[in-house]
Amino acid sequence: MLRESFHRDLHRLHEDILLLGSMVESMLTDAVDVLKRRDMAGSQRLIAYDQRVNEKRLAIEHNTLTLIATQQPMAGDVRDLAAILDIASELERIGDYAKGIAKINLMIGPGELIKPLVDIPRMAEKARDMLHRALEAFINRDVDLARTIPLEDDEVDDLYNQVYRELITLIMKNPQDMDQATYLMWAAHNLERTADRVGNICERVIFTVTGEVIEFSMPIETA
Repeated sequence: MLRESFHRDLHRLHEDILLLGSMVESMLTDAVDVLKRRDMAGSQRLIAYDQRVNEKRLAIEHNTLTLIATQQPMAGDVRDLAAILDIASELERIGDYAKGIAKINLMIGPGELIKPLVDIPRMAEKARDMLHRALEAFINRDVDLARTIPLEDDEVDDLYNQVYRELITLIMKNPQDMDQATYLMWAAHNLERTADRVGNICERVIFTVTGEVIEFSMPIETA
């Protein structure tokens, strides 16, 4: 009976992780959309919505720790529960990146952008797709998928480098555009870091299922 109760609670936690992931995926899409549409009110709503993501992450943490304390999980279950805590933290951080893009939109202010957004939306869509499949890998304990997804990070990096080169070229031609170009670089950087966080989730999936410690290449984040 206790094991049945435990597995029901564990299943709910998995569902909560998927819900949190869905919330964050929506934030990524919406953040770039409001930036593209120059939607200041939309950015304000997205910034406020981040509080719901934070609350959901804390609820997952509370319920996970409660389950550990009260149900005496077995060794394999402990790895699963630790993964839930870790993945919830990664998801909250990705939500922060999306919120950061919404703040960047407000810093740029109303008015046209110095260039049409092409590669930044592509970065967002790729990072969101990678995140969605990483969570599927966790739920399905799909190690092969978890090993494959981080290899796609190069696509996001290539898009980021393209954005960087284009914006530097614009600054050289029109130095007065430096401030906005810098803001757009920050937005692209947030999406590049999102893909790196997805790699962290995949590492956790592999460890949870196999016990193997693997670290995908990830740049050092500076302040």
